[in-house]
Amino acid sequence: MTDKKRFSRLMLGTVQFGMRYGIANTTGKPDLDQVEAILRAAADGGVTALDTAAAYGDSEQILGQVMQRAGLAGHFTVVSKIPPMPADADPEAFIRASLQRSLANLRLDVLPVALLHREDDIGRLPILAGMIQQGLVQGVGVSVDSAPYAEAGVALEYVQAPCNVLDHRFDGLLAARAAQGRFSFIRSVYLQGLLLMPEERVPAALAPLLPYRRKLADFGLPLKELCLRYLLTQPGENSVLTGVDTVDQLRENIRLAAAGPLPMDVFQAIKAVAPDLPETLIRPKCWPA
Repeated sequence: MTDKKRFSRLMLGTVQFGMRYGIANTTGKPDLDQVEAILRAAADGGVTALDTAAAYGDSEQILGQVMQRAGLAGHFTVVSKIPPMPADADPEAFIRASLQRSLANLRLDVLPVALLHREDDIGRLPILAGMIQQGLVQGVGVSVDSAPYAEAGVALEYVQAPCNVLDHRFDGLLAARAAQGRFSFIRSVYLQGLLLMPEERVPAALAPLLPYRRKLADFGLPLKELCLRYLLTQPGENSVLTGVDTVDQLRENIRLAAAGPLPMDVFQAIKAVAPDLPETLIRPKCWPA
């Protein structure tokens, strides 16, 4: 099966299933019935890929339970992540144990894709790749988060990287991977909801982003649609990861994605709205608590 068939253009992020997540989250963690309704709506809407991680609370356990009871385990391709490795851990034993726990949680025999969750662990990628021969995983890669790792991600089998209308740190990485025919997962469509939340709720430390956000109104599209379709216009065969708290949010994302990529002149104009902004503004890990 090709990547294009395994990984739909929209990928459902599931961190919200395991923990309260996102600066704009007002609904909290969905219950099991809500998760099942979201997964069924995703399947009905053509979504074939899920993103989770061992570090996302009990997201893996919930996914495994709900996919089994809903009969959806065979529909979705699941991507999960190896948690950050302690300095004193035996890397091979740690990675093997993590994969085995994820498989048990997800109720799967083999994990389609495993990513190293912490980019600083990239030197352990050959160990993770060795787990392919052991039958624990089919494909491997790294989730990158800071600009210094952009170049390191070009030649990897799989990469997950943040990108959105204000964050261009990984534009070059995505373009280079597209030129090589490599598949990428793109996250941070709405910058954890910051791009959509009411201006009065934006924390003062992040207020310098607001003038750039206001300029996006000049394009005549609803901001949510503009943000999503902007990423659907990025070069290459990518999956754009969106997390949701409700079925209605998911259905809206599916509806907006159905409009497809933006015209290239609009895409380039949107890209020019914001300069290269400091990571303190566009990297949530750097935001004040």
